[in-house]
Amino acid sequence: MASALDIQGVRKCFGKGEKAVEVLKQIDIAVAPGEFLILVGPSGCGKSTLLNIIAGLEEPTDGAIRIGARNVVGVPPAQRDIAMVFQSYALYPTMSVADNIGFALEMRKVPKAERQRRIGEVAAMLQIEHLLDRRPSQLSGGQRQRVAMGRALARQPQLFLFDEPLSNLDAKLRVEMRAEIKRLHQASGITSVYVTHDQIEAMTLGSRIAVMKGGVLQQLGTPDEIYNRPANTYVATFIGSPTMNLIEGEAVAAAGRGFCVAGADLPLACPGAPRAKALMGVRPEHITLADGAPWRGEVSVVEPTGADTYVVVKTAAGDVTVRTAPQLRVAPGERVGLEVQPLHLNWFDPATGQRLG
Repeated sequence: MASALDIQGVRKCFGKGEKAVEVLKQIDIAVAPGEFLILVGPSGCGKSTLLNIIAGLEEPTDGAIRIGARNVVGVPPAQRDIAMVFQSYALYPTMSVADNIGFALEMRKVPKAERQRRIGEVAAMLQIEHLLDRRPSQLSGGQRQRVAMGRALARQPQLFLFDEPLSNLDAKLRVEMRAEIKRLHQASGITSVYVTHDQIEAMTLGSRIAVMKGGVLQQLGTPDEIYNRPANTYVATFIGSPTMNLIEGEAVAAAGRGFCVAGADLPLACPGAPRAKALMGVRPEHITLADGAPWRGEVSVVEPTGADTYVVVKTAAGDVTVRTAPQLRVAPGERVGLEVQPLHLNWFDPATGQRLG
């Protein structure tokens, strides 16, 4: 049965006295049994340090880590009943695939017949039965990553930890392995924590996402909450590609309720601005090009991607990115109108960046 993970008030400082650097600042996250939690953020935000603390490779300065009902702070990694999948695969080069998968079971003195059964089950699940006699040097990057995951699965741990496991793979293989990891989690039901700097991985894999910056937890929520109701402008611009448009302005009493775009002296039909001055956040897919719209600008960049075309429009309020249909034909230098969808707006404090309303 999957175990819960509870991260309670975790702080981590490196160094002592005046030279101490606090890299984690009061992190509180409760992970339900069977949940897939993503830790996402830029390099240096503290996500890998937090994963290492969960694994027992680092000890927290303050706080507790509970796996199930047990506080594992001070407990050696080997006694935490966890399995970790690394970015570098960390396979034993002189062992066969079968021996790599079964090594942890052998160290735990699992009977040979049981070891062989688990190796066979895991190999079938990962579709690597034909590779069991090969060495890691004879495998592709994707095959090595499958073996690394197989070694973790064979142990049947309470907790899976993934440390950027797809970073060394090419783009096509990353997409395939993302789907594989999600399928394996659904099949095993084991509580998992996954570290990545890739917000696409975060959105597609996680049942919940913890967005981090500078050792501080910025927001914890489902992919839908993170994407559609970001807690601040950092989350709004970190999650989503292209990023959310942020438009500065102020609420005006024009034709009822509206919003005046900064520098444009143009009220938009955007109800709900909670303050006189605010940042309006709107995703590229929630802006449309409309000939008759009063908010206008000049097309500066057109980026076809196949399924969509991204159009960057230079306006009095700054550059605005619009996601359009691929068949829509616009050219740089063309004047266009912009229309926002008021039901999908987000509002932020321009001074603090925090979500309003």
